[in-house]
Amino acid sequence: MSKIALISTPWPLFNRPSIQLGTLKAFVKQHLPDTEINLFHIYLDIAARLGHEIYREISMKTWLSEAPYAILLYPELFRRIEKFWNRNTSSNPSLGTVTLKELCRNLQDTSSRFIESVNWASYDLVGFSISFGQLTSSLFFIKEIKHRYPAIKIVVGGSGCSGEVGLSMLSNFKEIDFVVNGEGEIPLMELIRWLQAKGNYHIPPQIPGLIHRDSKEKFTTCFSQVDGLDGLPAPDYSDYFEHLKRLPPDKTFFPSIPIEMSRGCWWRSRWRGQMGGCSFCNLNIQWDGYRKKSAIKILNEMTQLSNEYKILSFSFVDNLIPRDEIIHLSSAIKGLKKDFNLFGEFRAKTTFSELSSLARAGFSRIQVGIEALSTGLLKKIRKGTTTMDNIEIMKNCESPELPELNGNLIIEFPGSDEKDVKETLRNLNFVKYFRPLKAIPFMLEYGSPVYQMPQDYGIKRIYNHYFYRNLFPSDIYKNMKFMILSYWGQRRKQKRLWADVRNKVEQWEEYYRKMHTRPYSPPILYFRDGGDFLIIHQRMVEGRDMVHRLKGTSREIYLFCQEHKSIKQILQRLPHLSEERLMPFLRMMVDKRLMFNEGTRYLSLAVPLKSS
Repeated sequence: MSKIALISTPWPLFNRPSIQLGTLKAFVKQHLPDTEINLFHIYLDIAARLGHEIYREISMKTWLSEAPYAILLYPELFRRIEKFWNRNTSSNPSLGTVTLKELCRNLQDTSSRFIESVNWASYDLVGFSISFGQLTSSLFFIKEIKHRYPAIKIVVGGSGCSGEVGLSMLSNFKEIDFVVNGEGEIPLMELIRWLQAKGNYHIPPQIPGLIHRDSKEKFTTCFSQVDGLDGLPAPDYSDYFEHLKRLPPDKTFFPSIPIEMSRGCWWRSRWRGQMGGCSFCNLNIQWDGYRKKSAIKILNEMTQLSNEYKILSFSFVDNLIPRDEIIHLSSAIKGLKKDFNLFGEFRAKTTFSELSSLARAGFSRIQVGIEALSTGLLKKIRKGTTTMDNIEIMKNCESPELPELNGNLIIEFPGSDEKDVKETLRNLNFVKYFRPLKAIPFMLEYGSPVYQMPQDYGIKRIYNHYFYRNLFPSDIYKNMKFMILSYWGQRRKQKRLWADVRNKVEQWEEYYRKMHTRPYSPPILYFRDGGDFLIIHQRMVEGRDMVHRLKGTSREIYLFCQEHKSIKQILQRLPHLSEERLMPFLRMMVDKRLMFNEGTRYLSLAVPLKSS
C-alpha cells in the first residue's frame, strides 16, 4: 500500500478547491483503491492568515504572486525583490496596508507550521500541481520538505510544467525527481505502481508523459492521456471541505466548485494538426487533441458534487465550453431544479438565445474571448471572429436578465499597426455603454503559436521575461525556461502605438463606474417598445437622459437589427423599403451611436429593459 500527498500551494483562487488535485485523487483511487491519498490546499491557511482581500489582490497578479515566496527561497535577494514589489504595488490601496517584510513573516510562519505538522516520512511520494502564480511557492515547499526528508520522492505537474519548462525545472532544481508533461492521471498512476513494485527494480520505467533524470530520452512532447472523459470519476474535494471546516468561523465561506466538461479547445482542433488556434494562447499545450464529456456525465457530476458538499456555485474550467452543447446542456441543468450560480468561458459567437438559455440554467457571469475591437487585428490573432461578433455579445450581456460579461482587450500585439489602432479607437466609441474590457498588454507565453513562429510576428529574439531577473538568482534566470517570455522586436513602438487605446479604456472604466454608482442601475443605453413606436433612453452622467423616439418602419428596422443584419437582409425583411430610403436612416443611427456598422452589416446597440 502506498501513501501519497498531493499539494496545491498559493496562489490559486482561495474559494475553489484544486480541480487538478481532486481529479487525480479520484482517478488513482478508482484504479488503485489501496492507495492512500491526502490532498493539501495550503492556500486556504495562507488566505486565512493574510486576510481574503489581500490574498485576492496578490493572486490576481502573476508577478506579485511570485514575489513573496521568491524572498523565502532566496533571502539574499530581498532588497531587489522589495524594489520590484514596491514598483508594482504603489497604486494598490489594499496591498498598502501591509509591508512586504510583514507579509513574508506571515507566509514563513504559516508555511513552516504546515510543514512541521505533517509526518512526511510516512509518504512514498509528494506531488505538486503548478500553474500560473505557483512556481516560487511550490519550489519553496519542495525545498523545505526535501531538506527535512531527503529520501522522499517529489513529482511536479500541471500547466506550468509543460514541455521544456518542466524539463528545465528538473535540470535546475535537484529536489525534483519527476516531472509530468501533459495531463497527470495515467503518468501518476504508473509512477505509483512503480513505487509499489520498486523492490524489483530501481530505475523508473519509460512512462509516456513522465520525465526523470534517468530517462533515456528527455521527451517533452509525449503525452499519456485517458481515452475518453466519461470514464473519469467526479473529482474528490473532501480534503478541501474538511480543511475549510477547521478554519475559524470568521474565515469560512461558501466556495465555488470547479468542474470540467472538456479538455483542449474545440476551436484549436479545427485547424487539423496545424499550429492552430488563437495565436497568443498556450492554454492547450498540455493536451493532445480535444475531448469532451457527455451532457449526462456533467449532470451526474453536478448532482453528486452539489449533494455531497451542499454547494450550488460551480465554475466550469474548460478553455472553451462546447458551443454545440450549450442549449442542450443548459436545458438539462435547469431540469435539475437547483438554483445554481454558474460561471464558464464562451466564444463571442454565442447568440442571444443561447445566452438566455445559459441564464436560465444559472450562469450569472461568463468569460468571453473578446481580445480585440479591430477585425483586422482579430485576423492576426486568429480568433475566427469579427468586431461585430464581439460588440453584439457585449451588447447582449448588458441586458439585465443575461449573464454579466468579463473580457480582455489585448494591446501591443506584435505585428499590429496604426490601422488596427485606428479601428480600435473608432469602435471604442460604440462600446462605452457596455461593461468595460480589461486592457491587457500582449504577453508572450511558452508554446503559443507566436512563440512557435516568431518570425511571422516580427519577433527577432526570445528570452526569459526580465521580471524573472528580479525573482531568481542569475544562474537560474539564465538556465531556466519560464512560461512567460519577453522578446526583441518593436516593443517600444507597440507601446507608443497603443497608448491612446490604453487611455481611452481607462476613461471608459471611469465613465461606466460613474453610470453604475446606484444599485440596480439600468443599462446606459436601453429601449422600451410601445407596439408601433420605440423609445430609446441614453443615460447621461449629468443632466436628463437623451431620449429618441422611433416610429413605424424605423422601429421595425431597429428591432430587426437587435441581431446584426446586412443591408440585403433588411431590404428582404421590408420589401416596401428602397435602399435609397434605408441608408440615410442607418447613417443617422450610426452617427448618433445608436447603431454600429461594419461594412454592410448593422447592429442596434440599445438593449431591451426586459426580454420578451
